[in-house]
Amino acid sequence: MAQYFQIHPQTPQERLIRRAVEVIRNGGLIVYPSDSSYALGCQIDNKDALERIRRIRQLGQEHRFALVCLDVSQISAFARFGNEAFRVIKMLTPGPYTFILKATKEVPRRLQHPKFKTIGIRIPDSLIVQALVKELGEPLFSSTLIMPGEDQAMSEPYEIRERLEKQVDLIIDADVVPYEPTTIIGFTEDNPEIIRQGKAIVTFLQ
Repeated sequence: MAQYFQIHPQTPQERLIRRAVEVIRNGGLIVYPSDSSYALGCQIDNKDALERIRRIRQLGQEHRFALVCLDVSQISAFARFGNEAFRVIKMLTPGPYTFILKATKEVPRRLQHPKFKTIGIRIPDSLIVQALVKELGEPLFSSTLIMPGEDQAMSEPYEIRERLEKQVDLIIDADVVPYEPTTIIGFTEDNPEIIRQGKAIVTFLQ
C-alpha cells in the first residue's frame, strides 16, 4: 500500500521532501507532480522500478524516458551538448520543456532510446521537483503518468490513489495538476529543432 503525502506546491515541507527521498533511495517508485502533469519517478539505477513503470504504462522498449535535473550543470554528466544547446536550455529553464540530447556513457542503455541513443532531459519549474532532486543529489528518472489506452496524464490525486496505491510506494498530492504536454526540443549537431509544441509556445527557433 502506497504512502500518501500532501505537499504544498509553493512551500514544500522539508520533512516530507526528506521522507519522499528516503522512499526513492530505498528502491521505491513514486508519483509526483511536475509543472506539466503528474509523473512516475525513481532512481536512475533502479531496474526494478523501471520495469514497474513499463508494466503500469504498458510501454515498449522504444519509449523515451526522461531524466529530471536540477540545473544545466547536472545535465552534463548524462548528455552531450554544445554551446548553442547550452544557450537554449539555459534560456528556457526551468520550464515545461523536454530536451532530446545524445546520451553519455553514464546513462544505462536501458534508459536510452534504443535506436538513436538519446535521452530526454527536463528541468521543471516546480518547487516540489526542485526540492526532491536537490535532496536526492542526482537526477530523477521519470515518465509522464499516462495510463494505457489514454492520451491524457492523470491529474487528480484522489483518482491516482484509487488506481495506483497498490502499484507504487508513494503518492505526492499537490492538488490537481492539469495535463499540458511539454514542448519537446531536439538537438542535431547542436542545432535546435521543435519536435512538439506543447505547454510552452516557442517561436524564436522556427
